[in-house]
Amino acid sequence: MSFKKKAISAAAMIMSVCMLAACSSNSNNGPASPSPSTAPSNTASQGNATDASSKKFTITSIDYRYAGNVPAVDGKGISMINEKFNIDFQPQIVVVTDYLQKLSAVVASNELPDIITLENHQDANYVKWAKQGAFLPLDEYMDQYESFKMIPEDIRKSVMVDGKMYGIPRYSPENYSLTPMIRRDWLDNLNLKMPTTYEELKEVALAFTFNDPDKNGQNDTYGLAMSSNINPPYSMGAYYDFLAWYHKDEEGNYVPGIITDVRKELLMWIADIYNQGAATPDFAVLNWGQTNNEFYGSKAGIFIGTPRGMSDTNSQALSDIAPGAVLEPIPPFAAPDGSQGYTSGPGFSGITLINAKLAKEPEKLQRIFEFLDFGRQFYTSDQKNSSNADFDWMHGNEGSGYTIEDGQLKLESGELGLKPRDYYPDSNGWAPSDEANEYSSTYKVPILKEAAKKFEEMHASTQHYFNPVNAVFSEVRLAKEAELWKYMYDEQTKMIYGQRPFSDWDKLVEEWKSRGGAEMIKEVNDAIKAAGIQGYMK
Repeated sequence: MSFKKKAISAAAMIMSVCMLAACSSNSNNGPASPSPSTAPSNTASQGNATDASSKKFTITSIDYRYAGNVPAVDGKGISMINEKFNIDFQPQIVVVTDYLQKLSAVVASNELPDIITLENHQDANYVKWAKQGAFLPLDEYMDQYESFKMIPEDIRKSVMVDGKMYGIPRYSPENYSLTPMIRRDWLDNLNLKMPTTYEELKEVALAFTFNDPDKNGQNDTYGLAMSSNINPPYSMGAYYDFLAWYHKDEEGNYVPGIITDVRKELLMWIADIYNQGAATPDFAVLNWGQTNNEFYGSKAGIFIGTPRGMSDTNSQALSDIAPGAVLEPIPPFAAPDGSQGYTSGPGFSGITLINAKLAKEPEKLQRIFEFLDFGRQFYTSDQKNSSNADFDWMHGNEGSGYTIEDGQLKLESGELGLKPRDYYPDSNGWAPSDEANEYSSTYKVPILKEAAKKFEEMHASTQHYFNPVNAVFSEVRLAKEAELWKYMYDEQTKMIYGQRPFSDWDKLVEEWKSRGGAEMIKEVNDAIKAAGIQGYMK
């Protein structure tokens, strides 16, 4: 298939259906940074009181955890924190499903704790409370602490309200979104090359369906693994990504890719492959787990992957079925506009906020920042052991809070509260780069370890699109997006199935706009212009 060569409106949304890499508010995102912290934090890491004062401060916080990870109120980790930082730390930790309700009540009572966390910066409450003066503007402190300094300017802008930065972002890899991967051993068995265009990818999908790629003499394989909501979307770059606000309309406004002609042509491509039997049969009624079973059960040859958060269990199942299986990422395709690269993610997940009243208590505020900065240290893979005193302390000391078995870190349950990190508002080390995390080294199954390494290398060598919608708040988007995308999933699935003609595309787009899409586009673009940002490849 040949996509249109004019710049057509396209771009974005949050892919909620296909996230493999879930992390809790207290998950350690991996290896940590060679430079521990600023001088004050180094003082804290020696186990002494801070330079600012020997006075002991009471520090309160409200935070959340996912079910099964709420630590004991009086766990060992609390006493370790209090001793190291000369504080009386009093965290209130709530199950995430009850958190917003509890936090709203706390804010309404005007008894806001010193430290507050939020799971999503694009929450109407964050914007509202920041404008009401509940949180301390943090801009002047960002260059005073090592882990704060490392936050890129784009990400800083993402948590700004009225031009001020009120939240400290929690690290998450920026460029490790889910992208297509393929059975390299099947390509080799059929003497096929890695596809570089949609036409070549279709040829591969058909060959995987009809040419016996696993060489077992049976007609039992096919090309594209898919599930409900047209997932994966097989977007071979930001240009084609229905999640990216990449293209602009005739008025110069960014629009979400799900309503563009680029998306229409990609769906026609999928429909062609599906109608030839080279995609998952009846994908619309399959959930994500079932589709995983199709791929890791060695039935389909094309799926998606990422360096982080993939499953050793699934990969071992594939290795058991097909011992010679090799997984490899598909590099992004060159687009008609000359771009070539995948879409980046927000680069963070959740934020830490500080009570505005602390502006009047500079010594206590300094102690809080030292405490937070210490928890955000990044450790390289060779530092994740008891020989690194900071790592060992943060994880509750080897033999108590963690053990190392077969070279792998094994943490004790967060419910036990044995580790300082169990209580930290943010224990995600801020990595100097995505690849510094070395996620590939954390896997046990060789097929997955090798695939993750190839994903890391691919992302390190390609450009990524900064998606401007990630950096702005839109109340309409927050309220309407899930409903709008669900409507498009359903109608676009009908088109793939032949239950609605592709000639209805313009009509479908107008339906989407009339349901709130037009209002969302306007508000998002107003916010993008006000923030002075734009989408770009980097």
